Amino acid sequence: MEKKKLTKSRKDKKIFGVCGGLAEYLNCDSTVIRLILAISILGFGVGGFVYLIAALVLPEDDSEE
Repeated sequence: MEKKKLTKSRKDKKIFGVCGGLAEYLNCDSTVIRLILAISILGFGVGGFVYLIAALVLPEDDSEE
């Protein structure tokens, strides 16, 4: 069994690929992750900061698929 790693997606990328990578890691649709991010930005104001930190910290996906 291959161990999953949280990385930024190269194929499901809108801005930095954070939502696409998180969706691949959680095995769900990236639209759901993007909606949760939008609600957290508009409702609570912390989603944008968390997204930028993740964009800086997460490595790029290096798989050759």
